[in-house]
Amino acid sequence: MNRGRLIAFEGIDGCGKSTQLERFANNATNAGHDVVVTGEPTTGPTGRRIREMARSGTALSPTEELRWFIEDRRVHVREVIEPALAAGRWVVTDRYFLSTVAYQGARGLDFEQILADSESEFPLPDLVVLLEIDPSVALERIRSRGGVIEAVFEQKEFLEAVAEVFRAIDRSYIERIHADATAEALEAEIFDRVMARFGPTVG
Repeated sequence: MNRGRLIAFEGIDGCGKSTQLERFANNATNAGHDVVVTGEPTTGPTGRRIREMARSGTALSPTEELRWFIEDRRVHVREVIEPALAAGRWVVTDRYFLSTVAYQGARGLDFEQILADSESEFPLPDLVVLLEIDPSVALERIRSRGGVIEAVFEQKEFLEAVAEVFRAIDRSYIERIHADATAEALEAEIFDRVMARFGPTVG
């Protein structure tokens, strides 16, 4: 059996990645692919602690924050990602290690070292769909849909720093897509880009 594909949707909060991930997963399933949808932080104990921390407004030290995300990812890879890839499935994840690189890099840690460590420990994504958008627009989207602004991560200056780190990451597996188009146009572009990479008949 061929190993599956690992596709991560990345970008700053409010870029629309969760919506587009869901649309892509539906389109890929309709095209005949066996798709597993997942995300980070996970719903496990460490993932729940991360979400509670983000909402609380009380940040951890950058080093401790990084430790929590890596701990959560190790469980995610072991229990979800690796088994699905071994079964030949397409794993589509809402955030993966590039989010840690960008967000904890924006918190002052060495993003290049986080990237190198992540690539040496975790499965490399076959593709990262990186949605790029102005942080002011992203925050307005969160407010307009009635979302709660996370006190730790969803602040304009911080998201500008996160976006800057995302721009600095140079990897061949990244497809950068401007996220200011309509949801329908973005959906079509993402699906076309993925299929151009993998081919419509790849399992």
